[in-house]
Amino acid sequence: MKRSFLAALCCPFLALLWLGASTRTTNPVAPIPVFRKDARILFQGDSITDGNRGRSADPNHVMGHGYAYSIASRFGAAFPESNLAFMNRGVSGNKVSDLAARWQRDTIDLKPDILSILIGVNDQGAGVPVEQFERDYDKLLADTRAALPGIRLVLCEPFSLPVGGVKEHPERWVDGLRTRREAVARLATKHHAALVRLQAVFDAACKRAPADYWIWDGIHPTYSGHQLIADEWERVVRGLAKP
Repeated sequence: MKRSFLAALCCPFLALLWLGASTRTTNPVAPIPVFRKDARILFQGDSITDGNRGRSADPNHVMGHGYAYSIASRFGAAFPESNLAFMNRGVSGNKVSDLAARWQRDTIDLKPDILSILIGVNDQGAGVPVEQFERDYDKLLADTRAALPGIRLVLCEPFSLPVGGVKEHPERWVDGLRTRREAVARLATKHHAALVRLQAVFDAACKRAPADYWIWDGIHPTYSGHQLIADEWERVVRGLAKP
C-alpha cells in the first residue's frame, strides 16, 4: 500500500487511478424504488414465511431462515443508510382465518409501508372452500387498506411440486392450489397489489434440477427454493413505482 501511494504521488495519472480505486463502491445491489428511507417491510404468512423465526428481540433469529431472511439481509446490508426495518410475523400452520385473528397486533399495529403475504397452502390442506378463502382474504386486505391507506401490498401465490404427499394426491394439491392462485390473482388486481407468481418459477426450476431439490416435501422449500422465492419477490417488487 505504501509503495502504491508513493508511486501515485510521483505520477499524476497513477494518482488518479489510485484515488479512483480507493473510493470506488463495491455494492452490486441496485436499490428498490419503494424501499424509501425508514421504510418498514413486513412479511406475513404460514410456515414458509415463518422459517423457524425467533420470538424474541434477538436479531440473529428474528427473520427466520427462509426467503424473508434472504431479502432482509441483502437489502439491509446494501443500504444501511436507508435504515430499512424488516419484520417477519409468519406463523406455521396459519390459514387466512388465523391471520385475521391476529391481524391487528401482528400487522396493523406494526404500521408497515410494504406488506407481503404468502398464504393458502394450509387452507387447501384443511379443505377451506376456495370461495371462503377468497372472501376472507378480500376482507383482510380491505381492512388493511382502510387502516393503512398508503400501504403497498405484495401478494405471493401458493405453490407446490410433485414430491411426497403432493405427488401421492395430485388431485388434492395441484388442482386445489391452482384455484387458490387464481383467487389470489383476482385479489391482487382488486386491491392494486403486486403479484408474485411462484408456481411458474418452481416449474421452470425443475428443468434444471429435480423437484425435491427445490421443495423437499412438495410444500416447504429447501434453502435453494427459498432463494427462488426471494429472487422473484425482488424482481416483482423492484418494478413497483414509488408512492
